[in-house]
Amino acid sequence: MTDLRTIALIDDLRDRPAETSWIEFKENNFDPDMIGVRVSALANAARLANEHFAYIVWGIRDADHAVVGAHFRPSAEKAKGQPLEFYLAQRLQPSVPFSFREIDHPDGRVVLLEIPAATTAPVEYERTAYIRIGSATPRLSDHPERQKALWAKLQPYAWEDGIAAQFVTGDDVLSMLDYTSYFELTEQPLPDNRAGIFDRLAADRLIAGDVGGRWNITNLGAILTAKKLDAFAPSIARKAVRFVSYNGQNRAASVTNRRDGQRGYASGFRGLIEFINGVLPKNEHIGSALRSEHPLFPEIAIRELIANALIHQDMTISGAGPLIELFTDRLEITNPGIPLINPDRFIDSPPRSRNEALAALMRRMRICEEQGTGIDKVIASVEFFQLPPPDFRAEDNATRVTLFSPRKFSEMTGEERVRACYQHAVLRYVSGDRMKNSTLRERFGVESQNAAQISGVIRQALDRNIIRYADIKHPKVGYLPFWA
Repeated sequence: MTDLRTIALIDDLRDRPAETSWIEFKENNFDPDMIGVRVSALANAARLANEHFAYIVWGIRDADHAVVGAHFRPSAEKAKGQPLEFYLAQRLQPSVPFSFREIDHPDGRVVLLEIPAATTAPVEYERTAYIRIGSATPRLSDHPERQKALWAKLQPYAWEDGIAAQFVTGDDVLSMLDYTSYFELTEQPLPDNRAGIFDRLAADRLIAGDVGGRWNITNLGAILTAKKLDAFAPSIARKAVRFVSYNGQNRAASVTNRRDGQRGYASGFRGLIEFINGVLPKNEHIGSALRSEHPLFPEIAIRELIANALIHQDMTISGAGPLIELFTDRLEITNPGIPLINPDRFIDSPPRSRNEALAALMRRMRICEEQGTGIDKVIASVEFFQLPPPDFRAEDNATRVTLFSPRKFSEMTGEERVRACYQHAVLRYVSGDRMKNSTLRERFGVESQNAAQISGVIRQALDRNIIRYADIKHPKVGYLPFWA
């Protein structure tokens, strides 16, 4: 398949009327430093042109793009006593995963150099960045308008736009992606023809046209709608959601349930939530006449926290995906990457995501909150059931949220009581109100005759400077978060 795609790619490049800023044809000029400068220039130009890759093709005549054959053998060439590829790699910054391919084209031997577009910073060769303008390859710094435009393109570069599967047929797209769930979740009618399906998938950047009439499935398409994530490369497959439950309060306890998700985040979300709610223990509540069972943790809290973990994870961290762990006393939800905002401000801060396209599409699918009020709902549901406060923290290049099983006020630790006080103050503030002794007492389920216990919690929170008086001259007016 690779050779077929490469030949189709070469023919697609040859069919263009002229070289572009990201395509260059050579007959047999393979001077090492010339190649290094071109890699820098073409990588930067490809990003400006919104192309995933740039190319140098040897064995093609520039005048008419005819195949004339190449004598260049990259694997045998040396530069200053070093293998050519090693020589180039040492002098390019940031590192560029370029690749040479020697192809037996039907019309003659061709060498293709595939160069990924710049991602995080302009690509430099020997500490100088270059750019392609027409047939010229000047220094990027000599063209400040292009340098500014390139940096503007680099800043929003997204993991979602990367390619998860390349050069696949239309049949492959339909067999690898759960396209019916995409149309159902986005509330669009399913087109009655393949062209209409592909047009909609491409419009939402789930797929992109490749050469030879074939398709590329983007990282976004795979991670959201894959029927089986392990049908893709490990960089995608290892982003699957993992669930583990333990018969104890730590990871040394025996595992009672394990599930490694296989479906994409969007197509598999409903099933994942139903599975977790199904294995969660239930609390029995006895009312005036009937018994009823309630989940150990609020369903809305689980839903919102898992959706947040999917959306806000750092996709560039390899070998790690969202992890949900159930212990006998708590539920932990962990995602790769430290948060973009301070965990203490999760409740009130506007949403920020590393994965904007992923977040936007999941909001359209109603999997997560458009207004960024998901954490507010988590805290509100926890307070409604008078549970210990959730713990949000960044640790070991990951973000972890812990939901705790029911415990009375008298059983909570001092740290938990103070954290609950702060979260309650924030929730009241974002609702346009103020925390008071009476509201915090209600949150904890403490009767009025024990108001002094709540006053003690408030004093501790004031001493730690995480809340403040709304009006220091009139303390009974209420309390605000320290930053309000």
